[in-house]
Amino acid sequence: MEDASVVLGIHSRHLTALQERFLAEPATVGAFDRLTKRAAAAGFDLRVASAFRDYDRQTEIINQKWTGARPVKDVVGLPLLRENVSDLAWLEAILRFSALPGTSRHHWGTDLDIWDAAAVCVDYQPALEPSEYEQDGVFAEMTFWLDALISADDAEGFYKPYNADYGGVAPEAWHISYRPVASALQKQQRVDLCWPLWRGEADPEGNRHEALAMLALLEPHADDLFTRFVLV
Repeated sequence: MEDASVVLGIHSRHLTALQERFLAEPATVGAFDRLTKRAAAAGFDLRVASAFRDYDRQTEIINQKWTGARPVKDVVGLPLLRENVSDLAWLEAILRFSALPGTSRHHWGTDLDIWDAAAVCVDYQPALEPSEYEQDGVFAEMTFWLDALISADDAEGFYKPYNADYGGVAPEAWHISYRPVASALQKQQRVDLCWPLWRGEADPEGNRHEALAMLALLEPHADDLFTRFVLV
């Protein structure tokens, strides 16, 4: 039950503090601390923009995007108009950038969205957009430095799970994952674990959660979407 609760993002009991208000899994915190020290020696100030995100927060994000309360972007980052696409295309556009609750890697405390505070002014707010991390972007030098370490398997155990477009989740140059812990949790992801929570039924700890707004659409498409957007 404990492993299922961790995989689904139901609780944060296994986590510890990481920079200011963020939480992460203890081994991930230690590895990131080592990485930040190496980054500082290279002239970078690695900061976290996002770390652990629980099931309920992910549900809120997904449901708001489904209803149009939050913007949904197309493949080039422009706002997508709901009336221009089918229900399935709308959901697929959402999943390019936001995971279904219970499937997000941010549930585990092993995955971080990062930026370089040394490259920008003190009040800069990272948007986590490709233009910030690509060539000539404000975080490009940090990205090149970190990618070189990852390519050499010398990044304190971190890698980028969304380093390329495989037809599911959009590439995320800012998203790093602590492989030694994340790989074991990824193997435990199953769509059948998610269904009770998606329906608003009790989770493994007996708590109920908000049902997904697009539940009827998921019924015939869940297995395919899980394969394309989760099993990367």
